[in-house]
Amino acid sequence: MFKKDLELEKRWVKLLDGLKETIGKKPSDLNGVLFLIGVQELGKGNKIFTKEQKQDLMHIAVCKVLSYDGFYELDYVDQDGWPHWKLIKDLPHFDLLDQEKLLKIQVLEYFEKEYDIEIK
Repeated sequence: MFKKDLELEKRWVKLLDGLKETIGKKPSDLNGVLFLIGVQELGKGNKIFTKEQKQDLMHIAVCKVLSYDGFYELDYVDQDGWPHWKLIKDLPHFDLLDQEKLLKIQVLEYFEKEYDIEIK
């Protein structure tokens, strides 16, 4: 593993530990964190979501975190309060591992920007 990858994993573990302290449960993986971000961005609190809604929440989260690098921008919020995003620039073609790294980096940036915390 490269030094950058080790630093990313250290920061990621620190984020997961911080989320455990905050919500009482440690998300098991990236998808769990994306779900939490989606719920937060929807702003309707913790409720029971259908499988389709859970997928939509994760999509909201992915768009939100990738908006920091200019890939997406918020297009509108529908009458039910669900945000809709539009693709601004094409995403790079990465393998799965690199996609996960990009999302982790952007998720860390999300928590640093939205919650004004530094994850080192």
